[in-house]
Amino acid sequence: MQRAIDYLKKNTKFSEIPVAAIVVKNGNVISASCNQKESQNDISAHAEILAIKEAAKKLNRWRLDDCELYVTLEPCPMCAWAIMQARLKAVYFGSYDLKYGALGSVIDLRKISDSKLKVYGGIMEKECDEILKDFFAGLR
Repeated sequence: MQRAIDYLKKNTKFSEIPVAAIVVKNGNVISASCNQKESQNDISAHAEILAIKEAAKKLNRWRLDDCELYVTLEPCPMCAWAIMQARLKAVYFGSYDLKYGALGSVIDLRKISDSKLKVYGGIMEKECDEILKDFFAGLR
């Protein structure tokens, strides 16, 4: 998770909600991204989606069943479904999303699929929460 936080601090843009995702295979980061919804004018440009696309491109396959995803915020429904469709073996996330979380907080999309995805939440939660808290405080 520390690698995702470090990536976020170096690469997030002021206008974007600060979320970073990295895809890891055999302990090596193969892709990383931050939210780019505002800068790309693309509703699907969430960190998770972008990191999954980059990993699939690098591996030349859409099945990422030998990869894990680390993300600083619990995935939303769109991202959670993409994670399951990509067959990632595990997701580790920092902050729980009590409004849109789709891997346990609000809903758990694994319950309506045959996904074997393992989910571990609250990893470095305090650090991830602080990043989001600071961002939203700056908007007010």
